[in-house]
Amino acid sequence: MSDALNANAKAKIAVLVSGGGTNLQALIDAEKSGILKSGTIRLVISNRKDAYALERAAKAGIEAFALTKKSCGGQEGFERRLIEEIDSRGIDLIILAGFMSILSEDFTRHFDHRIINVHPALIPSFCGKGFYGLLVHEAALEKGVKVTGATVHFVNEIPDGGEIIMQKAVEVKEGDTPETLQRRVMEEAEWIILPASAEKICAEMCQKGRSV
Repeated sequence: MSDALNANAKAKIAVLVSGGGTNLQALIDAEKSGILKSGTIRLVISNRKDAYALERAAKAGIEAFALTKKSCGGQEGFERRLIEEIDSRGIDLIILAGFMSILSEDFTRHFDHRIINVHPALIPSFCGKGFYGLLVHEAALEKGVKVTGATVHFVNEIPDGGEIIMQKAVEVKEGDTPETLQRRVMEEAEWIILPASAEKICAEMCQKGRSV
């Protein structure tokens, strides 16, 4: 993490991804529109070489590359490389945007209160180990809840166990499928509260002098 240089500095953001990158796109759009004004996306890393999110980053002129566990010799080597790449660029905030890999306690402690994640449900409902992607929405529909939503939270060693930053509720409609519910939660919650949370944390970092 780098030291503050001037009053107009922005926090440096790294986004970790695994798939299509719709939440990454929401962050890119938020920076362009000025919703995200206290931080700037400087790095995108995917744990999958074929992730479309890498193309989204490239189109936006953001440094992006893939880093796999296989290429790093396993989880320990993977996390060590992640730390090296992130620290060498003076990154202030890490955002997990559809990043489908559990991070160890050593990693999350290294970046204590500097990693945030968006989860497609209202924590503490439908969260924790095994709840990701469409599985979250399938569980919500099976339970028959009338309201679901999304949560942005700090990341610690417990899956979806960190302090909640922001939540937004979304109505579950009659006839919903996991796919239609997933789309509505993204559009009405995730794409709103993830950029808003990033701005909140980046603004706080800049006020505390944790900026470029």
